[in-house]
Amino acid sequence: MTGVRELRTARLRLLPVRPHDLPFLVELDGDPEVMRHLTGRARTPQEARDFWTPRIPGPQWIGHLDSGPVGWWALWPCEGGRAELGYRLRRSAWGRGLAVEGARAVVDEAFRDPAVRVVRAETMVVNEASRAVMRRLGMHHVRTEVREWEDPLPGAELGEVIAEVTRQEWSSTEA
Repeated sequence: MTGVRELRTARLRLLPVRPHDLPFLVELDGDPEVMRHLTGRARTPQEARDFWTPRIPGPQWIGHLDSGPVGWWALWPCEGGRAELGYRLRRSAWGRGLAVEGARAVVDEAFRDPAVRVVRAETMVVNEASRAVMRRLGMHHVRTEVREWEDPLPGAELGEVIAEVTRQEWSSTEA
């Protein structure tokens, strides 16, 4: 994929993640509700720093409103012309359509790269909010995988939903 550049939406300014964003990422991962379907608990500040430090910079953005940072979006290249979308928002930004708004900009950015044919995302079956974001992006359910976990989160027995949108599907929804 191409280099990470600033993206804009009607309400968000998505800036490439840089080392100065580490405090926001530590704060985001420190909220147990934000992390409920990812780790099942808040990360300690040290765990969050250890997790994020090697991942900065990368194909990821911090979304800002005029009031400050509200979320994180990422797009990881995968094999076979695929890219994987990720996102997290601070609780105060939930329920306002910002996850979808930021994700749309990131998926648009993914498909600027002619090598990307499919953008995928996955979440726990029990994560209704994230599944709703995926549906609003026009992603279709590909499969549900029940995986073995050393320390499974509540609802893990129901599996992980994998959803995708192809370049052609995205183009037709954007037209």
